[in-house]
Amino acid sequence: MHFELSDDHRLIQRTVRDFARAEVAPVAEELDRTKAFPYEIVRQLGDLGLMGIPFPEEYGGGGGDSLAYALAVEELTRIDSSVAITLCAHTSLGTQPVYLFGSEAQKQELLPDLCAGRKLGAFGLTEPEAGSDAGNTKTRASLDGGEWVINGAKQFITNAGTQISGHVAITAVTGESPDGRREISNLIVANGTPGYEQGAPYRQMGWNASDTRPLSFSDCRVPQENLLGPRGQGFKQFLHILDIGRIGVAAMGVGLAQGALDEAIAYAKERRAFGQAISKFQAIQVKLADMATEIEAARLLVYKAAWEKDQGMSFSLTAAQAKLKTGRLAVRCAEEAVQIHGGYGYIEEYPVCRFYRDAKILTIGEGTDEVQQMVIARALGA
Repeated sequence: MHFELSDDHRLIQRTVRDFARAEVAPVAEELDRTKAFPYEIVRQLGDLGLMGIPFPEEYGGGGGDSLAYALAVEELTRIDSSVAITLCAHTSLGTQPVYLFGSEAQKQELLPDLCAGRKLGAFGLTEPEAGSDAGNTKTRASLDGGEWVINGAKQFITNAGTQISGHVAITAVTGESPDGRREISNLIVANGTPGYEQGAPYRQMGWNASDTRPLSFSDCRVPQENLLGPRGQGFKQFLHILDIGRIGVAAMGVGLAQGALDEAIAYAKERRAFGQAISKFQAIQVKLADMATEIEAARLLVYKAAWEKDQGMSFSLTAAQAKLKTGRLAVRCAEEAVQIHGGYGYIEEYPVCRFYRDAKILTIGEGTDEVQQMVIARALGA
């Protein structure tokens, strides 16, 4: 077993870390406060080749692997979750379906702009009655004269309503199988298509500088060739996409937890009480030591999930375990960091306040903790 990162992986880790500290940290609080989408940062991420890390160079991607991608997500989240989820949702949910299931024509048309960050991709799965029960989709698509006619709605969709959003890949019921079961397929819907509308952004607890909103489809027509992969394979496709997405979200959990620890250590060294820095008190040291230990264990779990995927191994179990572990850890570390800051931790000018608000969604998005437990239990044969 080898636990050291390769030179290439260390390079991308260092590159993203330096970028996040120099370009994201100075504007993170303002972006969060004003709920402004980070267009300039996304452009810079594209220029650095970070918006398409795990995709082949022939399509404009970075030619990296899942571990390189996880490292980049971790380093961005260490500074700001809104920027990280923008890259994460774009890569795992917006671009992966096109790369994995798209035709060569779809790849040639869409991937270059997606990998360069000139356009953002989104994935429309969740609906009012299809969240944890993701197969219960109500959105329907029927063929009419060589076009799919789509009617339905999606909610909690990230990256679909920005000025640079390019497409959303949605799940829809496209028919019924002979035994009466619903046939679910994935369809690509380009922004600007008549009948496809993006609702107003949600007023969220956190991730305030990201774009998350509901979508609606009313007699929305797309060409028949916008089908993503074989008809009726949508359920299998989105389960695989969710497995991949959990690696990215788990990396976010590690990054947020590490960012909270970074802030807690820095503050504890500066804050003085009873004649000395509070970092000298055992009560604070115990919190910091526990946080650091849990973070390192969680980080190894995330890296293992990424490694398994890169080796072509089954990674569903490890990805679910990593996502479950890191989401809970992010919440706990953010809370401890706020506690160490005392009253200042409740003030928005301090990053830990933002971290605290951003953390909770990591136990919900990309499958709730309860869904991860179901996935893990089934993998164990329970």
